[in-house]
Amino acid sequence: MVPRSLDFALAAASGVLLALSFPTLGHPALGWIALAPLLVALHGRTPGRAFGLGLTTGVVYFGGTLYWITLVLVLYGDVQPTVALLINGALVAYLALFPALFAVATRRLVMALGPRALMAAPPVWVATELGRTHLFGGFPWVLLGYSQVSVLPIAQLASLFGVYGVSALVAMVSAAAATWAVAPSRSIRWHAVWPTVLALALVAVWGGRRAANAEWTRAGEPVRVGLVQGNVDQSEKWDPRRASAIFERYLAMTRQAMGEGAGVVVWPESATPFTFEEDRAAADRVRALAREAQVPILLGSEEVERGAPTKYYNSAFLVGADGSTAAVYRKMHLVPFGEYVPLRRLLFFAAPLVEALGDFTPGGSAVLLPIDGHPASTAICYEIVYPALVRRFVRDGSELLTTITNDAWFGKTSAPYQHFAQASMRAIENGRYLVRAANTGISGIVDPYGRVVAESEIFQPAVILGEARFLRTSTLYTRTGDLFAYASVAAALALLSATRRRVK
Repeated sequence: MVPRSLDFALAAASGVLLALSFPTLGHPALGWIALAPLLVALHGRTPGRAFGLGLTTGVVYFGGTLYWITLVLVLYGDVQPTVALLINGALVAYLALFPALFAVATRRLVMALGPRALMAAPPVWVATELGRTHLFGGFPWVLLGYSQVSVLPIAQLASLFGVYGVSALVAMVSAAAATWAVAPSRSIRWHAVWPTVLALALVAVWGGRRAANAEWTRAGEPVRVGLVQGNVDQSEKWDPRRASAIFERYLAMTRQAMGEGAGVVVWPESATPFTFEEDRAAADRVRALAREAQVPILLGSEEVERGAPTKYYNSAFLVGADGSTAAVYRKMHLVPFGEYVPLRRLLFFAAPLVEALGDFTPGGSAVLLPIDGHPASTAICYEIVYPALVRRFVRDGSELLTTITNDAWFGKTSAPYQHFAQASMRAIENGRYLVRAANTGISGIVDPYGRVVAESEIFQPAVILGEARFLRTSTLYTRTGDLFAYASVAAALALLSATRRRVK
């Protein structure tokens, strides 16, 4: 048993390893052992101490990956640094509850069933990640499986079981390592290690072959995509003195993309320095450009629905090749503390955010966008980190995934890289090309196997051109959704229920 004086150090080490497994702070390899120190520390602890250990892991984990929220609130939310720290700290503390629950549940299983029960850690971890995705609107940022999105043979598992399947495999390695460290007999150790090695080998071999074959990159109808990255500083976006120059920049870059053969041009979220439907003269120039080149333009802009009360939406407009508005998608999953304040009465000190950033209304339907006779979809900003939402688009018929975002909010932090990595997982899960236009980067194209076909640097103006394809094939994940994750929840609850009379 680990001395009590060291258990919180081990828990903190798990938090550090988790944080360092995501870009750009560290390396994906660290994710494979990240949970092991916490699992070792839980051995023989009381429920209260286990909760504290898990909470410690969570605070370090999310503090290390979400530190940039304070910067966003101070620079762009007109929030005092102390209040920004309180808001960021409240979110980190809430998210840390999930590793804490994981620790309590795993400790209970180990106390009832012995060290071999550490191998139940993967379904318990997945259950907490699923809870984090859905409870109170959800905030599924930096799920463990995302750490492996650039490790293509392993990431292919997402085409079967989603990002949660990758999380389970990564957690399984940590569980086997912890079992090896604390199990009293060689038999228990080997019974944990061999299945883990076998599972890892099978996934690596199968995933490697799947990624190497890449048959879907030769299927479907190709389309040349032009991504416009205007690189507009957030402080300039709504400056009336800069509006004309910003708009002209986007028009010029769009003409460049069209001149280089783009079949569709994608602008970022909130790209226009005006409300698209409110400024008729500016909108007409966009429509005329699309009509002249016979190329559709997908752009992000605020949308106003006047009435009692007036509603504001974060929307994506598809201007068709004939210059008409072919479709409008309204963002369904809003950003907490960015587009609305959750639990507003409780978090009264966050009220300045509403005044500074506005209060948006969520959209109500997953509208598809007709591009060259093919249904496509778009996810706005952090909507792309919701697996079920993007799967819903594909189930409804989307043949191409797009996502538009304004990552200028993040500044020069690790957040833009984390965001891009998480978006890439949606391509693997659903077997679709994903194209991403970001105001300040990263803009890029990802193929159905997670390979980055083209990408931009952050905080550089760029016109990215590359080939994507409209695809109709479906993955197992698209057909079954988060069945694996829900099965993990059922398995975890069944195990915990079986131990209710065996341990206190």
